[in-house]
Amino acid sequence: MNMRSLLFCAVFILAAPVARAEVLVFAAASLKEPLDRMAALFDDVVVSYGGSGTLARQVSLGAPAAVVLLANVDWMDVLVEGGNVQPETLADFASNRLVMIGQAGAAPLTLEPVALQGALGDGRLAVGLTESVPAGIYAKAALQSSGLWDVVQDQLAEVDNVRAALALVIRGQTPLGIVYQSDVRISDAVVTVATFPPESHPPIRYVGALSLNADPAARAFFNFVLSAEGQAILADAGFLSPLVAAK
Repeated sequence: MNMRSLLFCAVFILAAPVARAEVLVFAAASLKEPLDRMAALFDDVVVSYGGSGTLARQVSLGAPAAVVLLANVDWMDVLVEGGNVQPETLADFASNRLVMIGQAGAAPLTLEPVALQGALGDGRLAVGLTESVPAGIYAKAALQSSGLWDVVQDQLAEVDNVRAALALVIRGQTPLGIVYQSDVRISDAVVTVATFPPESHPPIRYVGALSLNADPAARAFFNFVLSAEGQAILADAGFLSPLVAAK
């Protein structure tokens, strides 16, 4: 290679844009719509969605998430205790309500054994995994508090995240499901048939934190989630203020 070619290569290398590292965000499945809107405002943010328990386990095993946004404080506590996130960055950023849904046109339902048995028939009740998925954990507590657990525990269709529970009702594979009120806005194929009283289950707290390997770009995105603009996007998607969770 002659000197002119070497100089050309050197100039090309210097002029070539430097690839920016992606900010990987792990987020609870129920956050998809508002998080997609927020991520679109950044050039380097990639969001991976799933059940909070699954995401927390992946982070604890070394998954390279820079920002972790979960729908359950207990799973975040696991990450804090395991030294997987920066505890000083912990922040509540949203809340929600727990509702029972049916297919479009379904009549309102009273949260009583006879009414629930009649509406469910031989079908199943779609819920998140009741031992690991936040929506499932809240659902089990609400059903127990309402005296409905013994009625439905043998008819549950447990799935690995709340959006999968929503999908079962949308497709008519189950007549009823338990999801968050923000999930109902996703499809006209379902309606809310009952809302669980907030006192029937632990407060629904969406909690976020930065991982140990978070860089300034990750911090910038997390700060946006907590900002007035980020909170407005969450509210527009049907989420409640994090202040509600503390009441």
